[in-house]
Amino acid sequence: QVQLVESGGGLVQTGGSLRLSCAASGKIFSAYAMAWYRQAPGKQRELVATIGSGGRTNYADSVKGRFTISRDNAKSTVYLQMNSLKPEDTAVYSCNANRGIIDYWGQGTQVTVSS
Repeated sequence: QVQLVESGGGLVQTGGSLRLSCAASGKIFSAYAMAWYRQAPGKQRELVATIGSGGRTNYADSVKGRFTISRDNAKSTVYLQMNSLKPEDTAVYSCNANRGIIDYWGQGTQVTVSS
């Protein structure tokens, strides 16, 4: 069992930055692929960024060059550094841990970008 707790969301102006954190409990965090998703009101959930157990990263086209995902296995934590934020980045951001057919989700953290 893995429990995920996100933090770091909030209200920021256009062009600002935020860093989200997702702390995982449980063992073998390093074996899980981690990801950040987001869901805006009235829209489907969108994959934002992933980082594999080996550190390989992938990003949605909409955030490439602005967001950076990273992980600290010693702290069992994954981060999402978000720069040059835009109003369209406003959403609830959720952390996901995946290992094969096993998925765990955090409760989400709200990010609001004002214009």
